[in-house]
Amino acid sequence: MIEAGLFRSAGFRFGLVYAILLTISAAALAMFLWWFTAGLLDRQTASAIRADAQGLIERFDEGGIEGLVGTIEDRLAANVDDDAIYLLVDSNMNRIAGNLDTWPSVVDKPGEWRQFQVRRSGMRSLALVYRYELPDNYHLLVGRDVQVRVQLGNLLTDALIWAVAIVLAMATAGAVIVRSLFRRTVANVSATATAIAAGDFAQRVKVSGRGDEFDQLAEVINDMLDRIGRLMDGVRQVSNAIAHDLRTPITRARARLEEAARNAHSNADLHAAIDRATVDLDGIVTVFQALLRIAEIEAGSRRASFRRVDIVTALQGVADLYGAVAEEKGVELTLAHPPALEINGDAALIQQAVANLVDNAVKFSPEHGTVRLAATREGRRIRITVTDQGPGIPEADRSRATERFYRGDTARGTPGSGLGLALVQAVAYLHGGVLRLEDARPGLRAALELPHAEDTD
Repeated sequence: MIEAGLFRSAGFRFGLVYAILLTISAAALAMFLWWFTAGLLDRQTASAIRADAQGLIERFDEGGIEGLVGTIEDRLAANVDDDAIYLLVDSNMNRIAGNLDTWPSVVDKPGEWRQFQVRRSGMRSLALVYRYELPDNYHLLVGRDVQVRVQLGNLLTDALIWAVAIVLAMATAGAVIVRSLFRRTVANVSATATAIAAGDFAQRVKVSGRGDEFDQLAEVINDMLDRIGRLMDGVRQVSNAIAHDLRTPITRARARLEEAARNAHSNADLHAAIDRATVDLDGIVTVFQALLRIAEIEAGSRRASFRRVDIVTALQGVADLYGAVAEEKGVELTLAHPPALEINGDAALIQQAVANLVDNAVKFSPEHGTVRLAATREGRRIRITVTDQGPGIPEADRSRATERFYRGDTARGTPGSGLGLALVQAVAYLHGGVLRLEDARPGLRAALELPHAEDTD
């Protein structure tokens, strides 16, 4: 069971892959070093034998057998390293010249490399030779004593094998360390997930501060948990608000219908009660539609329809729509914007959010007041502001002003459901922006800040 669990462990698999890759790399490096050293010595030896034999054959062609014998004797006399091997025999394999007594039996075919044990100067050694056939049925053996080079090659081979073994041991230790680090990192995420599953939504994945991939993953998970927390808070707020705020209009509609059923004296009285109840129920339907709209926005389903749009047209549409409403109330609505402001987003949602802000500003502005709708680009962001000269929102209440159904003391006497700013904030979050409520002295300044299209491409 332990072994099965070990092989199912992702940390073990990552560590194993690390060890295998490191071992393969070390083995490949060892093979290259062997080829570049021991292999190079073998190639140099073979090349020297070929060059030596070519010179002897040319000497035979020029001076015959006497010239070849003299050349072999000269080369043996000049061979300081005492590693040259020569043997010239006649057709009966009788020795003519060279430093071998007899023709070795293992060299039975011409044109082949042979390596065998020989005895030279009373000591056993290892020879590498090549057989050449000469005219008049003479046979020539040219080679080198490779005992020292073979020993050097064996020493190098042993050293490389030990090096690979050491690397394998280090790779195994490194794999254990990698697995341990991986397990600790995953344990951090797992502990956070377990705590959240148990109902502790305040837990977050710890960030080491190194800025590595695990920190980036932790930040993404924490952002996700923050968003889930906001959504759950929103659900709780909606549930509480429905239980408290919507109970009143439903109860009022029911009471009016019951009163009409008991006390209506004519069809006109009955129809009037039904009309009043219908108005209350329409208000409830409007609230639910707004809630569904906010839920749709927060779910991000509208993000699929994002495209590059110029929001100046949307702002002009809002100004045209609410200009007449503001004028009827005796309020002046002004609009200021640059020629173009592009974002990647949903123009209809931006227009609805701005319309909610302008509607609130006109609603709370005093007669002969001014509502200023303006849009500017500030660095990488677009800032849309709606400024009024109304009572504003006290600083202590601004953090709650975007909660669903929240209505401050100054708003309780005005019509509305308390969902307008919640919808604006949802639109801001959807577009990667933010809604800020600021003191305009007098009045309130609502600022919708959104990223410019160039920063979201």
